[in-house]
Amino acid sequence: MDFTVALAQIKPKLGCVADNLALIEEAVERGIREQAGLVVFPELALTGYFLKDLVPEVALPLDAPEIRRLAELSRHIGIAVGFVEVSGDYHFYNAALYLEGGDIRHLHRKVYLPTYGLFDEQRYLAPGDRFRAFDTRFGRMGLLICEDMWHLSAPYILAMDGATTLICLSSSPGRGISEADTLGSTASWQKLTTATAMFLNSRVLYCNRVGYEDGVNFWGGSEVVDPSGTVTARGAILDEDFLVAGVSGETLRRERISSPMMRDENLFITLKELKRIGKERNR
Repeated sequence: MDFTVALAQIKPKLGCVADNLALIEEAVERGIREQAGLVVFPELALTGYFLKDLVPEVALPLDAPEIRRLAELSRHIGIAVGFVEVSGDYHFYNAALYLEGGDIRHLHRKVYLPTYGLFDEQRYLAPGDRFRAFDTRFGRMGLLICEDMWHLSAPYILAMDGATTLICLSSSPGRGISEADTLGSTASWQKLTTATAMFLNSRVLYCNRVGYEDGVNFWGGSEVVDPSGTVTARGAILDEDFLVAGVSGETLRRERISSPMMRDENLFITLKELKRIGKERNR
């Protein structure tokens, strides 16, 4: 089916949940005014990214008033948003929610926590342990959080689980310089989103944040990519933006007919060979 998505390329305040919730509410209301069916926010939009020892202070259980407020807003528009979740046994997760119709439809906990370069997520957060697609009024979707998308198995699992739309929430810092004199991280992400969409015959909705934290700049560049790998809309680089774009059901149908990689993918061969590799590695 056709729908309209809004990518809210915001600048969260580090550790300021109340301020960030107000920012999110404002963007949700704008999405409703602009008749979007879904609004997507960046990774850790409720808290900021480089939290370190602030993690326990900003973490929320699923029944927190802030989450209930987002659920209430989702009666009018679908919402995908990142936050720090605390579980009943006091584990903390870099998490993302998909809310729709007043309810939490899906919770994803970031599986791949980076610990290289300027990243140190595993020191403060617990990893998730699953990738699951889920049903929405816009079709079957999957959630990924930033580093998750760099592991090919993650979007592949979601696509094989029936997801035709992959939503990636990101807090990607600007790093390096590419041959085209753009940020290296920008060039890398743009290659990744288009290749993922093309090989999995799936839409990719990528929402990245902007702003500075601890001297690190986040570059934005949120984008909507159709199942052929064509970028249909892209947000500003380094500046806040609110990107509204149409998503076409006909484009998905046409691409899956003309280039039927998902139809022809043999999951059983993949499972068989992965089991073989696992046995060989355990010898």
